Amino acid sequence: MFACIMQIIDEKVLCIYYVCMKTVMSVKIDDDVKQSAQEVAKSAGLTLSALINSYLTQVAATRRIELYAPEPMTPRLEGLIAEVEAELATDSASPAFSNAEDFLADLKK
Repeated sequence: MFACIMQIIDEKVLCIYYVCMKTVMSVKIDDDVKQSAQEVAKSAGLTLSALINSYLTQVAATRRIELYAPEPMTPRLEGLIAEVEAELATDSASPAFSNAEDFLADLKK
């Protein structure tokens, strides 16, 4: 939160001071997550505090919480990826379609 303080000097000069009000938060987090997040923040030239403050500012401004959880690699997923890569390598993947009718016709083959 910011506070604005205005001061008139010699009836002509207006000084505006912005005061940033800080608060302290205590958050429980796994040590390895904290360490990894600090490394990411440092690589961007930020402190962990600045990174968290920036994210919370974004949440407050957009009223949205955006989280990302990577999909863990499973044997089934690895198999699907290998299948697609093999199709792409042998040019046996389906072609690009410019309309839905052509796409549906190709599915019925």
